[in-house]
Amino acid sequence: MYKTSWGSTLMTIILSLALGAGAILLLGYDPIEAYYQLFRGAFVGKFNIGGVMERFVPLMLTALAFAVSAKVAVFNVGVEGELYLGAIAAAWAGYAFTGLHPLVHIPLCFAVAMVASGAWGAIPGALKAYWKVNEVCVTILMNYVAIYFTSYLVGNPFSARASIPRTPTIEESARLLRILRPSRANIGIFVALGVLVLVWWMLYHTNWGYKLRHVGQNPSFSEYVGIPPKKVMIWGMILSGAIGGLAGAIEVMGIHGHFLDNFSPGIAFDGMLASLIAKNDIRMVPVLSLFLAVLKTGALGMERFTGVPKTLIDTIIAVFILLAAMEGLFAYSRRRSARSSGEEAA
Repeated sequence: MYKTSWGSTLMTIILSLALGAGAILLLGYDPIEAYYQLFRGAFVGKFNIGGVMERFVPLMLTALAFAVSAKVAVFNVGVEGELYLGAIAAAWAGYAFTGLHPLVHIPLCFAVAMVASGAWGAIPGALKAYWKVNEVCVTILMNYVAIYFTSYLVGNPFSARASIPRTPTIEESARLLRILRPSRANIGIFVALGVLVLVWWMLYHTNWGYKLRHVGQNPSFSEYVGIPPKKVMIWGMILSGAIGGLAGAIEVMGIHGHFLDNFSPGIAFDGMLASLIAKNDIRMVPVLSLFLAVLKTGALGMERFTGVPKTLIDTIIAVFILLAAMEGLFAYSRRRSARSSGEEAA
């Protein structure tokens, strides 16, 4: 299954790029030159490589947040709201606490962000676990609540009174060290990769991770064998929310230096798509997140040097998602056919 997942994903990537090349050709451009400039715009020079890293971190963390919630059979579409809450919580901790050493201030900002967003994630988890409320509807609505709430905070009690709605600049002790200057890439990438490894280890090598996966696969049987499915489901959503909040904290502490109203161009929704394409496989999440980060970073260079509109990249991503969905549908059809054949043979 592990090899099949990697193989099918690789084939989907190749096929989507091939179809994208066909579209570029129909528009009257050279697809080889276009893709050359796309990958050149992503991998040549510190600024471009840093741009990929800058986009990769929030994509991977929000994809991971969605994948974790899926492990307990909850579809957390509210990662965008958790991203916002984590970001503004980190910004507040970053400017409100002064005179702290970076080794104290940075973990404090992370902790405040993760507690705030984790508590937010617990709400739809509890509604789903105890009252069977549809989590997709709830988390979509909670996205709006979180975004408008942060807009209120940044325009009133947390306002820097600047020309644009934002919080005061965080203390230098709360800033994440930049790497690969002049890009805005920072050491948040090491934090994100560390969290990825930690979550993977927890899910597949600890008793608690076993409970999370067991509840996601069969909540009724989990209760029969002594695993409390409701509590495990809520804790899974708390973890999912905390990871989403961490993504927001890194954006504030490593990229912007303050919370900016409506700073996210749908980061968490792109992350959710990466997780869905990866079939919520933790091992595949960084691969798909990197692929999307490369496409989005290199698109500007492709447009600048070849004239191919960068919006075509969104089309390639859409085709990629469609192909991944079709692959999943075909796999489901094959399983159903095999099951029917087995029943007839019996």
